[in-house]
Formats: sequence, C-alpha cells, structure tokens
Amino acid sequence: MPEENFEKVAALDDLPEGTPVGVELPSCGSICLVRIGSDVFACEDGCSHAEYPMSEGEMVDDYVIECGLHGAQFDVRTGEVLEVPATEGLRMLEVEIEGNDVFVRSEE
Repeated sequence: MPEENFEKVAALDDLPEGTPVGVELPSCGSICLVRIGSDVFACEDGCSHAEYPMSEGEMVDDYVIECGLHGAQFDVRTGEVLEVPATEGLRMLEVEIEGNDVFVRSEE
C-alpha cells in the first residue's frame, strides 16, 4: 500500500487507454484520470477556463487533453496550458500504482 494520504481510485485494467475518466472522491472531489500505457495521470476534473469537466474532453495527441467546451488544451503530465482560451494550468494530483490498483494522494 502506498504511503499515508493516498486512496484507491481505480483498477488499472478498468481505465481505457487514452480516454479521460471521471471519478468522484470524498477527499478530493471530482478528478479526471487518464491512462497512457502503464502510466496514469490525475487532475481536478474542471477546466481552468470554464470549469467544464475534463473527463468530458478527449485526448487529441500523446499527453494532450482537450476540454470539450472551448478547446483549451493541457499536458496531462504537468497540467501546463498548451492552447488557449485557458490561461491557468490544471491542478495535478500525485498518482501511485501498485499492482493493478491506482491510488491518488488525498487532500488531507
């Protein structure tokens, strides 16, 4: 089990490759998970431009997620803005994978 303040959010096998998935957590609220190969990235599930769920967006390139509302693009590894209208990056969450279990650091 990962260190303290991590909570299980998904099974790796349940996350489709390159498809954003929304998860609701009591400690973090809504988060968006994206699996790319054996890596999983997690961010708050709200675009920094208009709070539209990033889990309703799509991956448009390797590591690039696009908001489904206005087309803002972000790097899922860092949260960095790659395309306007967003001007602030996504808040990323720390992820650990242990076996088939995906854990995210909670906000406690």
